[in-house]
Amino acid sequence: MPTITPASPADVPAAAAVLAEAFAGDAVLAAVTGRPSPTADLLARLFAPVLRSGALPLGGVDLARRDDGEIVGVAVWEPPGARSHLLSQVLELPAFVAALGLRGLRHAARVQSRMAAHRPAAKHWYLAQIGAATSARGTGIGSALLGSRLARIDAEGSPAYLESSNERNRRLYAREGFQEVAPIDGIPGARPMSMWRPAAVGPAAASTPSQTDGATR
Repeated sequence: MPTITPASPADVPAAAAVLAEAFAGDAVLAAVTGRPSPTADLLARLFAPVLRSGALPLGGVDLARRDDGEIVGVAVWEPPGARSHLLSQVLELPAFVAALGLRGLRHAARVQSRMAAHRPAAKHWYLAQIGAATSARGTGIGSALLGSRLARIDAEGSPAYLESSNERNRRLYAREGFQEVAPIDGIPGARPMSMWRPAAVGPAAASTPSQTDGATR
């Protein structure tokens, strides 16, 4: 089994490369970039500023490492109620423009807005991305990453949320307690499913939450 560790700034290039491999061919990323088949290089250049300006400074990036230290899996989580600092996002703007161009930024903003409309109003952990390197597919990397963070989430009695456009992955999430809520419409070429995992203890475990305004039910 891999070792699960928190990411540091020095891990960003390798972590971004793993996510780029994992999301090759993903329909949502195609809509985000405005390109039908974004290259691995483009995705890596996109994921690097995403990590630096978002979950990394919030302590939400988990890495799966082999014994030799190679990063073979990445999970990106946003803590409940946490938001990236505006300064971090502004500082990364040149990197986003270099990866996507101004037109691509508009595509990304529209997709992000549509996804955000489905986020539950209740505070929750948000799984933004999770993926394994091609060389480690089918070895339980995703389950190890999920299990590590979900154990901590359960210990604090918090719910969790994610979106998934892959039916096979949704079966994995269902085994970990995520429930399908509603498909997300309005994203060109993709129709991801929103999924909610109730808190292990407390009133949040009783039901699926109502969503924010604009959500498809």
